[in-house]
This record gives sequence, structure tokens and C-alpha cells, in this order.
Amino acid sequence: MFIELKKENDFEELIKEGVTLVDINATWCGPCRMLKPVIEELALEMTNVKFLGVDVDEFSQIAAKFGVRAVPTLLLFKDGTLITTTSGYRPKESLKEFINSHI
Repeated sequence: MFIELKKENDFEELIKEGVTLVDINATWCGPCRMLKPVIEELALEMTNVKFLGVDVDEFSQIAAKFGVRAVPTLLLFKDGTLITTTSGYRPKESLKEFINSHI
């Protein structure tokens, strides 16, 4: 399932259960635009993982809370706890491997 964050208050609720990959991105970012379809494909394949898109310009407080300094940054959560992070574009198989190696 892929969800675009609409309200900052929903963030904690969306990450609190199960495995969630949070994509901190920006509309003006080339690598972010390349990564979005990859994440959308994985969301269809990996039904055991939630995928959450967070626009850094709209939700800068969330990005600041997790020390995001570059976009795209991916934050992997399990039951609301941050497990690991990575930055930059990743091809589909690499991203899938990254997720699976941490859950």
C-alpha cells in the first residue's frame, strides 16, 4: 500500500503498526521523481509493507525530527521504531533487498 501523507498528525498513526518505508522526497528533486514509480511498484508487490510518501517542503518538521539532510531519504520503521535509513535513488531490486534485509 502506498500513501501520500496529507496531514502531519497522521504520521505517527501510519507508522505505529507493522513495517513502513517512509520516502522523504521533494517535487523538485530528480532522483525523487525517479524513485516514486519504483516505490509504487514495490507497494503492489510487498503487501506486508506500508509505503508512505512525505514531501519535505510540506512536512519539514518530520524531516528535521529524523535528521534528514538530503532527498530522497528512506526511513524504515517497524511498529513505530526507526530501524534504519538510506539516502539517494535505488533501483527496484536493490530497494527490495534493503527492505527485506531489515525486516
